[in-house]
Amino acid sequence: MGRVREAIESVIEGKRASIDLALAVLLAEGHLLVEDVPGVGKTMLAKALGRSIDCSVRRIQFTPDLLPSDITGVSVFNQETRDFEFKPGGIFANIVVGDEINRASPKTQSALLESMEERQVSVDGTTYTLAPPFMVVATQNPIEMEGTYPLPEAQRDRFMARIEMGYPTPHAELEILDSHGSSDPLLALRPVTDGETIRGLIEAVKTVYVAPAVKQYLVSVVNATRNTRDLRLGASPRATLQLLRISRAAAALAGRNFVTPDDVAGLAVVVLAHRVLPSTDAQLARRAVGDIISHAVHSVHIPDRH
Repeated sequence: MGRVREAIESVIEGKRASIDLALAVLLAEGHLLVEDVPGVGKTMLAKALGRSIDCSVRRIQFTPDLLPSDITGVSVFNQETRDFEFKPGGIFANIVVGDEINRASPKTQSALLESMEERQVSVDGTTYTLAPPFMVVATQNPIEMEGTYPLPEAQRDRFMARIEMGYPTPHAELEILDSHGSSDPLLALRPVTDGETIRGLIEAVKTVYVAPAVKQYLVSVVNATRNTRDLRLGASPRATLQLLRISRAAAALAGRNFVTPDDVAGLAVVVLAHRVLPSTDAQLARRAVGDIISHAVHSVHIPDRH
């Protein structure tokens, strides 16, 4: 995974935290939502992740006229065999890059629900299993809202984490001018690992130890989002499970075979913030959802080391 990180960093300058989070989501068998303003490298991060691994990668440009069958696939009648033949859609890949996902209609967005949760696609009464590793990296622009459809809560809940790229530092932006000014470094990026190795790493991450006290701490953190007056919708049980999985992956990336409360607390905002809804009072007070989640985390007692 260190080699994958280095490969991505050859394309994305100064975004170590975002890259590490994307790798943790991959190892935790989750999906990533990258939400930020245009031009900060959202799609570039998704492409670089796909190219650094020798596996199938497909990009779907979400537009208002995109149909569900464009994603899942369609059965076409074959004149030679006199039978229907299934043509797989864009979702049949190990890493699926969904660009500007909120530009597609809710009907098209719903075509992703089954594949993201159950890792399978049902078309014309037949179920097709998606080969692991399978990860959806979707991007969306929260500023330009014309011609967009907000993601429903059910779909946002299927994304393990949501990150914001943010603007680069002046030093990193200067390096971008040198590396991207005359050529595209993405074209020179070569795979540093393969899908089989990633599958083995995913299984290894599942063996990372989580102490009972840390599990209790994790459940208490999620429950704190359900009991605060600043949120009218708290995190779901799916969020609890995904917070556990990504905490294991983060611990493994840090070189540990056990999860600490710091792993849980450090990932709580990126895992929970996009799943909850602020109350009317919190909206009127202009309280950021991330700040509400952080306050809820700090209100939970950290278990003793022993």
